[in-house]
Amino acid sequence: MKPRECVFNIAKLIYRKIYIAALLSGAAILFFGCANDIEKIKAFSSPETLPVIYAENYETTFTDSGIVRFFLKTPLLMNYDNEGKSFREFPQGLELTRYDEHGRIVSHITARYAKQFEKENKWEAKNDVVAINLAGDTLKTDHLIWDEKQGKIYSDLYVKIIRPDQIITGIGFESDLTMEKWKIKNPRGTIYVEMNQGTSVAGDSLSVQPSEERRPVDIGP
Repeated sequence: MKPRECVFNIAKLIYRKIYIAALLSGAAILFFGCANDIEKIKAFSSPETLPVIYAENYETTFTDSGIVRFFLKTPLLMNYDNEGKSFREFPQGLELTRYDEHGRIVSHITARYAKQFEKENKWEAKNDVVAINLAGDTLKTDHLIWDEKQGKIYSDLYVKIIRPDQIITGIGFESDLTMEKWKIKNPRGTIYVEMNQGTSVAGDSLSVQPSEERRPVDIGP
């Protein structure tokens, strides 16, 4: 074989190897690119990200043995169900009213965002949460859990309790489901309000002084 032909054949061999390598690399890039796109499509269209129920301006009642226990009102309801994990989301907030067996309103909760975990029998409210009990005590916080199974309502964030004669602040809150027996875990201060003689501040005093008309309240250790 002539030297020139030998060089030409070697060049052809090298070119073929480069060409095959380029094809394999392109195929690999295309495969992984498609795989990534497929994963993105799967993630976007997964049951967890798509609600099975979507309702606007939704209102409903929850009954127990024929007795109305809750009334729910929300601008937007989205119901998710994925692999046995189901929950309702209220991205635009809600109003939730709880009734006793006599039809009296025992508590009323509003929030700008909420979730309901049906199997866990638990509610979670966030952002400008306001809860009012039968006595008119008003709780304000940014995060509140309503746990039916444990029979309590609680929060680990800053809370403010507004009563006719007091404003009590602190970190952490816990009460029964009717919010009749409640306490602040780490109280910060109490402002005593005298309706007829103006307002007085009690500094760091943290005890609630019960009267004949008001029940004693535990606000912490």
